[in-house]
Amino acid sequence: MRIRDILRRKGDAVTTVRPEAAVRDLLATLAQHNIGAAVVSPDGTAIAGIVSERDVVRRLHEHGAALLGRPVREIMTAEVRTCTPDADVDELRRTMTEHRIRHLPVVDGGRLAGIVSIGDVVKSSIDELESEREYLVGYIQRAP
Repeated sequence: MRIRDILRRKGDAVTTVRPEAAVRDLLATLAQHNIGAAVVSPDGTAIAGIVSERDVVRRLHEHGAALLGRPVREIMTAEVRTCTPDADVDELRRTMTEHRIRHLPVVDGGRLAGIVSIGDVVKSSIDELESEREYLVGYIQRAP
């Protein structure tokens, strides 16, 4: 299975936030969309970074409530791992697990084309296993 298969099911919408947006605005965006991370982008297609709830919590612990008025660029992860729509889901699952990454932007032709979460990847693996199980059960039940 490929990442494009996941995007076909879940959609390719990506919530982005501008680097100069205040952290409080980021939190409002995460809550509004019920998501755990947003891609930091100046224009909605280029990737400047990624920022998650975890980033906010860690920085709040360090800097206190004053962090809420500071720009997202101060807390984002600037070195972002990405994948392409053709990436293999099993390989991506291993990468996400090994590097403790929960959200990975999908880039196609140098442009932001979607985002996948570890939940999306696990769900696709479970769906694939369920399909295989149904096939095998059907095969066994039809056997003479």
